[in-house]
Amino acid sequence: MKMRLNGVVTGIVSLVLLVAVVAMAKETKNVPFKLKNAAPVIFSHDIHLKKYNNNCRICHIALFDLRKPKRYTMLDMEKGKSCGACHTGMKAFSVADDSQCVRCHSGSARPVAYRMKGAGEAVFSHEVHVPMLEGKCRTCHSNREITGGRNVTMAQMEKGKSCGACHNDKMAFTVAGNCGKCHKGMTPPKTVNFKMKGVADAAFSHEFHLGMYKCNECHTKLFAYKAGAKRFTMADMDKGKSCGACHNGKDAFSSASDCGKCHPGLKPAKLTYKTSVGEAYFDHDIHLSMFKCADCHTKVFKYRKGSAPATMADMEKGKSCGVCHNGKDAFSVADDCVKCHNM
Repeated sequence: MKMRLNGVVTGIVSLVLLVAVVAMAKETKNVPFKLKNAAPVIFSHDIHLKKYNNNCRICHIALFDLRKPKRYTMLDMEKGKSCGACHTGMKAFSVADDSQCVRCHSGSARPVAYRMKGAGEAVFSHEVHVPMLEGKCRTCHSNREITGGRNVTMAQMEKGKSCGACHNDKMAFTVAGNCGKCHKGMTPPKTVNFKMKGVADAAFSHEFHLGMYKCNECHTKLFAYKAGAKRFTMADMDKGKSCGACHNGKDAFSSASDCGKCHPGLKPAKLTYKTSVGEAYFDHDIHLSMFKCADCHTKVFKYRKGSAPATMADMEKGKSCGVCHNGKDAFSVADDCVKCHNM
């Protein structure tokens, strides 16, 4: 009687375990891996469990830890991670075989939109590029320099990163210009205002300059694609940097000429210099009624008060104010001191 009862209990336990196994098997559904710009990749437990005699431990947790989900790139898989541990071309078809992509990826890849602040949306079309590459998806997706998942600047693209690996004016049109080919519906960027301390803002009009030049004539060899990324002084411009590359008095008016052309509403301040013999004053209004900005800046004075201090002895030798105040062009600095000093 006792042996028969033990047999019944053993049978019940076996049945429960069998039901549990069946229930567990029912939970092994197809797993969709969602992709941002393409249809999901569907992993079939049924196919893989059948191949490996229902041995879950082949993948879990050696390849996939359900407690710590992680996403893998195609580059990771080609290095043996995730699906690439088996899909090497030996155990199963290779993840590094362009002709096999459709076995996991169904449908067509969607356009990829990159949103840019102030420059319109840049759209990458798989529909255009895939036929041109004869379906060789790995041309881009196995190259970390192209699809490394990082934000890349236009300057980096010009050095061969991301889209610039092909768009280099040899394989395809260059990224250094032709902005409207990628940035659909792009309108000329707004006027860029450069804020200056102690002087009116300088205004740069894209609309005006694009009437004469192309984007690649300035970007990025002269300017990064971001206002204020690098600051230049007026002295730098006088040496041909920044705006001074064109505004040199030959290609365009000199950056050392009429300041009001770039600084609208400019009204230079009256300057005060503290000295041991009382404050000295310089009145821009009086001098601008007789001279142009370029007559003094920057060959005599830099665009910054106090950047090149000069003594009265220096001025008497023709430096600083003494260039003009020499008793010929204007009263001499060696004359009546109260004309400049509040004594």
